[in-house]
Amino acid sequence: MQSRIMQRRSRRRYAALVPTLAFSVAAMLAPAGAGAQDVVQVGGDTHKVLLENAQVRVLAVHIKPGEKVPLHSHPASVGYYLSDGKLRVTLADGTTKDVERKAGTSGWSEAVTHIVENIGTSDFTQVQVELKNAAPTK
Repeated sequence: MQSRIMQRRSRRRYAALVPTLAFSVAAMLAPAGAGAQDVVQVGGDTHKVLLENAQVRVLAVHIKPGEKVPLHSHPASVGYYLSDGKLRVTLADGTTKDVERKAGTSGWSEAVTHIVENIGTSDFTQVQVELKNAAPTK
């Protein structure tokens, strides 16, 4: 009897790990750039290019409630938030973090590969300025 209980617990633990492991393995096995695509390519409904030149790419971002932007990458960037928002950010290693943004504020981000989901109840909008040829931080 006790061994059956242990087997059930073991199966539950394994089942809980499967999504995280699958995500991590897929990210590691994908060729460079294949799993982490340009956000305009994979999130064309949510990200529109406003301006692009040799120094920056400026994006208009609009994510509806419940909408998820697939795995993508950004270089170092600055975001200016036009609306309040509650987002769930999943990094390439499977780590998940819920973040809140306030309208009228801004934030810095180092280069990142992630999935973003709007878990709030209203549209989230921002202007994102991606830096090109940015020197790495020390």
